[in-house]
Amino acid sequence: MAFEQGWAPAQGGTAASMQLNRVPDADRPAAPLPGLGAPNLASTPAQKRAAANTIETELQPNTKKAGDWADTSMTSAVSAFSGWATATGLKTVQTTWESQVKTLVGRLNTEKGALRSTVTFLAQTDVDRRGTISGIPSNFEKY
Repeated sequence: MAFEQGWAPAQGGTAASMQLNRVPDADRPAAPLPGLGAPNLASTPAQKRAAANTIETELQPNTKKAGDWADTSMTSAVSAFSGWATATGLKTVQTTWESQVKTLVGRLNTEKGALRSTVTFLAQTDVDRRGTISGIPSNFEKY
């Protein structure tokens, strides 16, 4: 007795049918799910380079300038309120601000490096895969 025949009475008398290699059409989403879209990885090296250059030439310098401007203003305010509890509070805010600017600049630097290394990594992966695949002998070469 096959499994389907034994299971049929529990399912209302019909044999069960199962296919594991795909999702039934009725259960497929209308649009691809994030991460489950096209089966190919698409990389845009030019856009990654442009983004890295924008971080380097615009975001990092402007972030540093904004941080320095606020630091200068805060130093003046701390001096003006010297001896008051307000000066202590402003100094705490200044220390926190400096730490946040330093963290942000570091994060921008990390993202810039990641964008640049991704371009190199993906290009090298393509070259490596081509070498591996071309090293596999083909039966078509016999003809």
